[in-house]
Order: sequence, then C-alpha cells, then structure tokens
Amino acid sequence: MDDRELLDIICPVLGGEACSDDCAVLPEIKGIPVVSTDMLHETTDFPSGMTNWQIGWMAIAVTISDLASMGALPKYLTLAIGLDREDRLNDIIHGAQECCLKFGSQYVGGDLDAHTELTLVSTGIGVVTDGKPVRRSGARPGDLVGVTGIQGRAMAGLKGDRRYWRDLCEPSPRVLEGIAIRQAGATSMMDISDGLAISVHDIMKASGVGCELSRSEIPCLPDYKPDEALMMALFGGGDFELLFTISSIDRQILPKGTSIIGAVTEKQEILLDGNLLPAEGYRHNWNH
Repeated sequence: MDDRELLDIICPVLGGEACSDDCAVLPEIKGIPVVSTDMLHETTDFPSGMTNWQIGWMAIAVTISDLASMGALPKYLTLAIGLDREDRLNDIIHGAQECCLKFGSQYVGGDLDAHTELTLVSTGIGVVTDGKPVRRSGARPGDLVGVTGIQGRAMAGLKGDRRYWRDLCEPSPRVLEGIAIRQAGATSMMDISDGLAISVHDIMKASGVGCELSRSEIPCLPDYKPDEALMMALFGGGDFELLFTISSIDRQILPKGTSIIGAVTEKQEILLDGNLLPAEGYRHNWNH
C-alpha cells in the first residue's frame, strides 16, 4: 500500500475532516493555550511485548500527561507515524483514538510515512480557562512537595510483574488531578515520566531551590520489600504521575490520591532523610 491507500484505514476512525486537508482547522481557543510535542521510538520507548494498540495509546498519553502537568485540559492531538510495517497501522490508530476519547480530546490529524524504525510524534494543544498554567519554576522555600498516585508501578511492570504490565503500557495521565492541583494553588508542577528522583531535581533546579524528602512518606508499592519498592519509586520511570509544590495552607483542598512527601528549602540541595538524593532515573543518552 502507498500512503494514500493507508489513509483508508485512518479516515473511518478519525472521520473525513481529519484526513481531507493539509491542516486541521480548530475553533478559536478561549483561555491560555499550552502545546507539547513528544517523539517515541520503538527500540527506546516501547517495551517488548506491547501491542500496537498500546503503542498508539502511549504515544497520545505521554503528550496528554505533559498538558496535565500544566493543569491544562487537553483539547486537540495530532500524531505523525513513521511506519515500519503497514499491518501495524490499524491498531495504532485505534489505540491513539481511544486514548484521546478517554481524556476528552480530539484526534484531529497528523502525518504518515515509511520508516525503518517505528516512530511516533504526537503534538497536543491544551487550554487553561480559569487561571494560569502551572510551570516548573514557581516553587518557594516553605512550600510542601507532593505527588499523585503510587510510584514505581511501571518499573514493576518492566521488571516482569504482570500485575503492573498495563501500568507500564497504558499510562493514565492525571488530567483531572492536574486541574484540581492547579486550582488548589500549586506553585510548580511537572509529570514524573523519568522517575521521581530526577524529576525532583528538575523541578527544584528550575525554581532555584532545594528540598528535603521523607522516605516514609513516599507512596511505594506495598507488595514489594521496602528497599526495593523505594528504589523503583525513586528511579523507575514511566508512571506519568504528577510532582508538585504547594503552600501548607493550600494543601487542605488537594484532591484525593495525593501525598505530601517533603518540603522546599532555600538551600539548593535535594535530600532524602538528610542524605543527598542522586539525580538518577531514565535519561535519553546520545553517547554511543
């Protein structure tokens, strides 16, 4: 099949408007728009054993997670696909479409090409209509450090624990939580895609502050030995939970499912129970 014939697979899923023009025509966006783009490659981003449906889901989910980290509502997604085999397209498109629908956004088009390695590039537009997006750079000394969810689930799945395989392959962006945390008064926020420890370093560096975390407050998997569960929580990526800072007063209206794990300090050190926490986690490395 050539690319025009492959469109016959895409159009019944997305609708004719998403396939008929070179650009998606969007209605006027009311509020503050936020935009994010992610590129995923099969060898580095899709664990062996993932279905093509899950690959499509993940390609959209990682971008929606970025929008959620700003406290934005995802509105429109595009997906460019570098396809290594044409028989994979149908399931990829359905997985991407279902992820969009799950989180209230529209899959409005993209691009399609042949590629030696399956590569997906998703772009998302979100909007904040009742305030301002939450950036990484607003943490202040005295703020509390919080997270959503239980950390380490995706790493458990990657290590072969079938109970957490879907957590790894079908991440669920924290859209409603991100909006609620923003509305509660978060001073900074980001998603935890590369692991908690390195994300804490990222957000504190952007804000020019440090923090001290409490090991006992980090929500870890209860069915693993404590030390192993902590290591997965700190250094395993792929959970796509949210990391945020907030004042002690505003914490009273945080949504359920959040945990306070520490406090922001003026001294630019990242400590766990008084010891330096290394900036380790998943890193994109171009040195070969």
